Amino acid sequence: MFNNLSDRATKNFAKKLRRAMTKQEKHLWYDFLQKHRCKWYKQKPIGKYIADFYCGHVKLIVELDGSQHYEDKHAKYDERRTAYFNDLGITVIRFPNNAIDKNFNSVCDEIEKVVSALELIMKT
Repeated sequence: MFNNLSDRATKNFAKKLRRAMTKQEKHLWYDFLQKHRCKWYKQKPIGKYIADFYCGHVKLIVELDGSQHYEDKHAKYDERRTAYFNDLGITVIRFPNNAIDKNFNSVCDEIEKVVSALELIMKT
């Protein structure tokens, strides 16, 4: 379970995030990931960070980025998070929120391509 207050706080914050998903997160979750052939988790605590969506089967994180992610300060934070996840052997792919709004099927296709590619890599 959780060994310290920080872990517990992260878990509790993840629960709050799951209850307050953005419109785009809800769309991706309910209309694609929840029904996907692989098991996905929403707002999944991984170490000291919380991933928007995580598939343990292929060690893949999908992040949806709102406009704040393009500010310099937040972009650097995202780089640190991605490096942390990559160090754990987890692949991270990112999509801007407007891609969900305007090109939902393309986003879903891209996620499926990455899942399939990672499955092939795992078999070798």
